[in-house]
Amino acid sequence: MADSARSTDPAVQRQLDRLTMLSPGRDVLGLERITALLDRLGKPQDHLPPVFHVAGTNGKGSTCAFLRAALEAAGLRVHVYSSPHLVRFNERIRIAGALIDDAMLAPLLSEVLDCSEDIHPSFFEATTAAAFLAFTRTPADACVIEVGLGGRLDATNIIARPAICGIAQLGIDHEAFLGADAAGIAGEKAGIAKRGVPLVTMDYPAPLVARIAEVAARADAPVLARHAAWHSTIYEGRLHYKDAHGRIDAPLPRLPGAHQAQNAALAFAMLRHQDAVHVPEAALKAATGWAEWPARLQKLAGGPLDALLPAGSALWLDGGHNPAAGAMIAAHIGETQIDGAPFHIILGMLENKDPAGLLAPFAGLVQSLTAVPVPDHAHHDPAALAAIAAAIVPHTSRADDVRSALARIVAEADPANPPTVLVLGSLYLAGEVLRENGQIPD
Repeated sequence: MADSARSTDPAVQRQLDRLTMLSPGRDVLGLERITALLDRLGKPQDHLPPVFHVAGTNGKGSTCAFLRAALEAAGLRVHVYSSPHLVRFNERIRIAGALIDDAMLAPLLSEVLDCSEDIHPSFFEATTAAAFLAFTRTPADACVIEVGLGGRLDATNIIARPAICGIAQLGIDHEAFLGADAAGIAGEKAGIAKRGVPLVTMDYPAPLVARIAEVAARADAPVLARHAAWHSTIYEGRLHYKDAHGRIDAPLPRLPGAHQAQNAALAFAMLRHQDAVHVPEAALKAATGWAEWPARLQKLAGGPLDALLPAGSALWLDGGHNPAAGAMIAAHIGETQIDGAPFHIILGMLENKDPAGLLAPFAGLVQSLTAVPVPDHAHHDPAALAAIAAAIVPHTSRADDVRSALARIVAEADPANPPTVLVLGSLYLAGEVLRENGQIPD
């Protein structure tokens, strides 16, 4: 599915329009185009501050958020490249702690596109080049780079010598590009391994562990796996981490969900097994409270959308869109939902995603589901989505948008038993919800 973006700044929008015309109009994998493009730009990828490179199916963005929080808590200036954006394209590029501003972004995109008309880079390749170019022009102490899709053939994998690499939770997603074989997907993610650079991993089923080990061995990269090189657990409401360097007793992450403790621990392990920058223990402990990652079990408050619900209600937002994400989100809802309290899902999904796989873990938890479109993106037809969900959810319907879906839930709600509502299924839909609720990421 091709990426896209809109901007309220006319100069930025002109460059985004150019990019749309120049790009092949679809996601593409491979390092040929990004190599040619970056060569013309002076190989900025070779002049970055120490890079923390993170792959994974789920949790890689949160891991990057914890890395950034810890590095900044240590007093370091940090560049960050992540995707996709939720509301503004600028969210993808953070320069020394701040989102890139429009005045810098427009000429930067122009510079990249001016030298790439015959290369026809994809949207992601061009934006990756722009990010790397921007990172070379402002001093910083570290770079946190999130893989876009896969790993081995992802444009970010042009970085030859990161400080450390990590792989977050694994699952099946982007089947059109990575296939539906879990071990094959693990191998693609492990393709970010570089010679002599530690590859920090979590615990996975044995076939995935074997595949990662095989790929890392070919790259001559040491694997530092959870339960082997490092350990983490939740005990008495705290995150306990241990490795050869010692133990850390940290607060649980402020980000909701038990899985976020795993992502924080992965960030700890990456920071403690590299020697490019110094991050004291106090900064690691601070990171669990500092890290922010919008649209991942985010509770909305103080905006026009959540104000539609009765007093005592809760409106949650998550861009999860694959079975592994569904399992993690459902586990959090199941652990925190009060017995008997009505729970409703508003669902919008891109057409290349698996609704049944995402929703299966919610069986028995959810009272109703309202299917909605995903604006400006090819998506599952809401009627078809509602029909698929009917096998899992007792009551299904469809609506034109999230606001209409909320109005329907409110109309049927018992004020004495306020509902919990989860908007789910797409980061693009999540971005629309944040925009409408006035919670623009910054």
